[in-house]
Amino acid sequence: MADILVGACSWTDRQLVTSGWYPRGRRDAEGRLRHYASRLPVVEVDSGYYALPRRRNSELWVERTPEGFRFDVKAFSLLTGHPTRPEALPADLRNRAVDGPLLDEVWGRFADAVGPLREAGRLGTVLFQFPPWLAPGSAAERTLGECARRTAGWPLAVEFRHPGWWRADRADDTRALLSALGATAVGVDMAQGLTASQPPLAPVTRPALAVVRFHGRSRAWGRGSKEDRFRHDYDVTELAAWVPRLRRAAERTDALHVLFNNCCADAAVRAAETMRELLGRTGQPQHT
Repeated sequence: MADILVGACSWTDRQLVTSGWYPRGRRDAEGRLRHYASRLPVVEVDSGYYALPRRRNSELWVERTPEGFRFDVKAFSLLTGHPTRPEALPADLRNRAVDGPLLDEVWGRFADAVGPLREAGRLGTVLFQFPPWLAPGSAAERTLGECARRTAGWPLAVEFRHPGWWRADRADDTRALLSALGATAVGVDMAQGLTASQPPLAPVTRPALAVVRFHGRSRAWGRGSKEDRFRHDYDVTELAAWVPRLRRAAERTDALHVLFNNCCADAAVRAAETMRELLGRTGQPQHT
């Protein structure tokens, strides 16, 4: 069975920092990461979506975490076709047209920034979360093919926000497409019955890694503030219902990452710790 690593989608979220989860004396940048890594074995770097990550940060993250700890890095918004504010780019790129040469430069800088994580064996995956307007079809398949080409040699994971990808009549084709591209399919937990709802699946498309992200079950998905969209406090029965599904996925892959994105106060880290208890505390972190 796979190593099942359970964590949260940020260790620097403002609400988590102010929640009291971090003890006194461990609330600076270094202390927060060391404390997080002593409690949970994997984390998602969601800040990579909002601004290009920096190589020096990756070097520090390697220094501050133990062997076996993993970082899943969310791809920069420009690389997934999302609207991107000029301020999210480095100053020397902000006045350039968004064209092929700019994209080449951004891809290169992103690759350089995550380089230390790859070199140290700490990079779990690079997560490409595509926007809800990326619907199944030939254009989307070309986009995915280009992404796979650009990330050759990387551990690539893909999350769709358009509900069509995982409809019952399409799911097998989606699995086959991602498998052919060498990409991990990202399963999700979210509110059901909404126009944008994705079914609760834990698909396995790559033998090395499967990923499931828990977004909470807010009915405000797709509208309102970040807190509105992701506010949810998982109870133990909701988490326990996922355990058989996660175990089945773990039997078919070398590693399974389970990440909580219900980022309000300490809800995500508490849910992660509860899920680890339910799964038998696999991927026990080393204390630092």
